[in-house]
Amino acid sequence: MTQNPMTILSDRPFLTDAGLETSLIYDDQLELPDFAAFTLLATPQGRGTLLDYYQRYVQIAADHQLGLVLETATWRASPDWVARRGLAADEVTRLNRLAVELLTELREQSPTASGTPIVVSGCVGPRLDGYAPGRALTATEARDYHGGQVVALADAGADLVSAITMTSADEAIGIVDACRALGVPVVISFTVETDGRLPDGMPLDRAVQVVDQATDGYPAYFMVNCAHPEHFDSAISADGVGIRRIRGIRCNASRLSHAELDEADELDPGDPAELAAQYLALQRANPRLTIMGGCCGTNHEHLAALADALTAARAATSDDVAAPR
Repeated sequence: MTQNPMTILSDRPFLTDAGLETSLIYDDQLELPDFAAFTLLATPQGRGTLLDYYQRYVQIAADHQLGLVLETATWRASPDWVARRGLAADEVTRLNRLAVELLTELREQSPTASGTPIVVSGCVGPRLDGYAPGRALTATEARDYHGGQVVALADAGADLVSAITMTSADEAIGIVDACRALGVPVVISFTVETDGRLPDGMPLDRAVQVVDQATDGYPAYFMVNCAHPEHFDSAISADGVGIRRIRGIRCNASRLSHAELDEADELDPGDPAELAAQYLALQRANPRLTIMGGCCGTNHEHLAALADALTAARAATSDDVAAPR
């Protein structure tokens, strides 16, 4: 590991990148069946497209002196989704390795890397549909299914593994178990519906507690992603035992529900400035939130607005501290 992933647990604000797949589909006009961004890793042109995407966020973080977490383009690079693209099972290892190498090389070549801590996160997505998961996996099924991808990401040198858009505590537990067996730091990010609960109905606070209890608190921290701030603001502002473990959010630009987004023909980008203000409101309600980025419908414009807002808030706090009493 080139970067100590635990630097992310300091009080320093960290950005993440935005909605990789929706950005590539709607901004770059690419065809990505199943949201399978990993297919771009197979060609020099595709890797160049991914680099262009990631470099925007490196620059935003550097310009604002913020840390940065970059997720590999592997949310769909697990066995079932790779097979749906007509690829052999052994491509899982190769694609995940390429994804990590792309980001570690970007970090090494970036002239801003020394002043902007960059954490390379190996991204793992749900086995089923993140919006309509259907049958829930048991923890054992999840560990067995995701284990190969976790090994590939860890062997390639990812600083940590992030399980993004998790729809149930059991699948999250299985991924944590796979990471724990290797001694790899892991982050769990749950998605929630408009009522602030997981798709299976479990309250967010309870889901975090269930994972922690089953894994002896192994996850480095928890996140919420793929939901608009208004969908979970009351849940994340509560003072629950599980909520205290949530350090990051990656929000959708749209207020639409998952079901509505599934049926939508056009992207709803929302308002970047309004979304940034909502992030800051969530942070004021829960000061533990230091890791912020985007999900569906967001791009570099949303993250630039968020970075501006974080910088302004930090400057205002510094002025308050420096002002005579």
